[in-house]
Amino acid sequence: MTTINAYKMDGLGNDFIIVDRRKNYINLAKEKIIELGNRTNIGFDQIIFIEKEEENFYPITIFNSDGGEISACGNGSRCVAYLLAKNLNTKEIKLKTSNRILNARIVKDFHVELEMGKPLLSYEDIPLSKKINPGNITLNINNKTFDGGICVNVGNPHIIFFVKNCFEYDLKEIGPKIENHNLFPEKTNVTFAQIIDKKNITVNVWERGAGLTKACGTAACATAVAAFKNKLVNNKVDIKFKEGLLNIEIDKYNKIFMTGPVSDIKVLKIDI
Repeated sequence: MTTINAYKMDGLGNDFIIVDRRKNYINLAKEKIIELGNRTNIGFDQIIFIEKEEENFYPITIFNSDGGEISACGNGSRCVAYLLAKNLNTKEIKLKTSNRILNARIVKDFHVELEMGKPLLSYEDIPLSKKINPGNITLNINNKTFDGGICVNVGNPHIIFFVKNCFEYDLKEIGPKIENHNLFPEKTNVTFAQIIDKKNITVNVWERGAGLTKACGTAACATAVAAFKNKLVNNKVDIKFKEGLLNIEIDKYNKIFMTGPVSDIKVLKIDI
């Protein structure tokens, strides 16, 4: 058995284990990730590996608690950026996921702004399994019709339903059924969103591969995009989760900026 150093952080309760592989390569089998991710063990939504620097970018590799690799994690990326910024004594960090470059900036203590890039809105890019309008999706789940779903990809796929009360829906029951619906070949994140006013949205999120979550950065971005595209909110909006807010701005170039808090950095020793 080997013991490694790791870090535990969270963004609004959305929690992560971060493993630094810049100097030493550390491999965790899928079974080990699932074991560590269990809430009876360390517990986390995602585990993120920091890879060796490439041309001023820091690649990151992300796995959900179910052991599946994913291409985006907004809050996790903000936590990694904060950790690296402290380590390197800088205010700006460039991260590289499998499909995007993310520019991060430390705006004040424990607050990070992340440039998420542009949303993808076509059925091929989300992706959907058939050619239908991604801005008006109807699903039948448990003999109940859910209509008006809006699909957005912000590095990973999301579907958003705007409803009067986002917490009256049992996401533990319907979340996994929507996530695994055959319309979504790569599965999907699921958000039920409640418009408060032009500057505020409250959300309830089922995260693909992780389950019911206290917060999800990419869900905040996707929800803001869906609401702004449908003229429900302004281009700057606060997305409210159970433990706080993320501010999302969509600029004139259609780029998404996400700003919010991160936790302090806790050092862990993990047996692998």
